[in-house]
Amino acid sequence: MNPIEWRISDEPVPYEEAIAEMEARVEAIRAGTAPELVWLLEHPPLYTAGTSARDEDLLDPDRFPVHRTGRGGQFTYHGPGQRVAYVMLDLKARGADVRAYVHNLEDWLIRTLASFNIKGERREGRVGIWVDKGPYGGLKGQEDKIAAIGVRVRRWVTFHGVALNVEPDLSHFAGIVPCGISQYGVTSMVALGHLLTMDDVDSALMASWEEVFGEAAQEQPA
Repeated sequence: MNPIEWRISDEPVPYEEAIAEMEARVEAIRAGTAPELVWLLEHPPLYTAGTSARDEDLLDPDRFPVHRTGRGGQFTYHGPGQRVAYVMLDLKARGADVRAYVHNLEDWLIRTLASFNIKGERREGRVGIWVDKGPYGGLKGQEDKIAAIGVRVRRWVTFHGVALNVEPDLSHFAGIVPCGISQYGVTSMVALGHLLTMDDVDSALMASWEEVFGEAAQEQPA
């Protein structure tokens, strides 16, 4: 396989523009005319509805634009301060195992959080990465979501990916029931007391990628 391309967008990318670019890149990867890509970016404030989204989980439809999308999952929020990673890989060349791929994405996020001494965890029956708020001054047993995962695979090429809450405005999540789960909240790395920059997080994501996927990450010129 050719080396993976890494791209970091400095300015927020409109959602429809990102989707169009992902669609084109997926076809190019499948055709063998472009390398795999991990694209790190932020979006303007918006809500997205996955293939399992329920209308009743959109609590404030007029607050931000709502985009229906082909990824798995339910409603989620994207906005400034959240690091979105769109991952376009050729799974046919990587064992053709979607479940293992999702597990690796979870491991990638968990390892990235661990590099900042944040313990991210999986939870049975709940998609995404979760944090026990007890050690951070929360109530015993209180758990908040710190990262979302929503993927799509077309002819064994992946797209969409993960969203890690670095320092988003957490009040923006109030317009939806995030991922259809009302009994738990959302948090961010900064809300847990870790003052850091997006560059810090990007460096950790790239280092953790190598630990999980076995390939060194190196940003390519935009």
